[in-house]
Amino acid sequence: MPHTSTPITAHSTCSSHRQPADTLLLIDAGNTRIKWAMADRNTKPEAGMTWRCMGSVTHPELSALETDWQKYVVQDIWISNVAGPSVRALLEQLCAKVFPQASCHWLTSREELAGLRNAYRQPAQLGGDRFISAIGAHALFPQQDLIVATCGTATTVDAVSGAGTFSGGMILPGLQLMAGSLAKNTAQLPQVAGHTDMAQIFADNTDQAIVSGCIHAQTGAIMLACESWTRQTGKPVLCLISGGAAPYLIPHLTVRHQHIPNLVLTGLLVVAQSRPD
Repeated sequence: MPHTSTPITAHSTCSSHRQPADTLLLIDAGNTRIKWAMADRNTKPEAGMTWRCMGSVTHPELSALETDWQKYVVQDIWISNVAGPSVRALLEQLCAKVFPQASCHWLTSREELAGLRNAYRQPAQLGGDRFISAIGAHALFPQQDLIVATCGTATTVDAVSGAGTFSGGMILPGLQLMAGSLAKNTAQLPQVAGHTDMAQIFADNTDQAIVSGCIHAQTGAIMLACESWTRQTGKPVLCLISGGAAPYLIPHLTVRHQHIPNLVLTGLLVVAQSRPD
């Protein structure tokens, strides 16, 4: 089974250092969970980020964040939200209650932001989380052509050029959603996924056949994107993989790759440091 960190619920993980004067709250509101982190505005974005404090809750647990947040003094809040208007309303209420003096910035896709140009045909239609992940990826690996795979409720596979352009990508059902569509018990998916390797593509039982098909559909899309980019551009590419399902896919990737947890939070930090209008 690949190593992954223990999921964080309403309880947060925090450092013991004194809070800096200029603290940012970064929020990634996804389809299933809301991830957040506290960071010093001057913190350098890194591939292995160590946040001042961070946590993750499901949507029904959102109100529990008041306890985690109330001990902080926050000047700015930067938010990516793909969870819809109801979650946005709840976050607005919570942030206003806990941090009444803070400025709240809701990020959506645009033509250019924080050093990344958006080449989508209609830039505003690109999911904000995809754009912000791409911003974080480009900041971490400038001048490097990248395939950014985010594996959550949905799996997105996006191309980011070393010159700083979001070129486009693919969207497919996430690992759990894909398996669930076959009407099987997906609760066992992580356990089975951890024991399915590339040498066992042709499973001899239905449960493992479903898992094998789902894993190889996911990794196949990622590896095809890497191969296609290199073939089209003649340049080597690095795959960055993030999201809750990433640990189950990583053992089956044969392309050059690096696991970057919480890439949206990193992208939010980069945007906050760029101080957009």
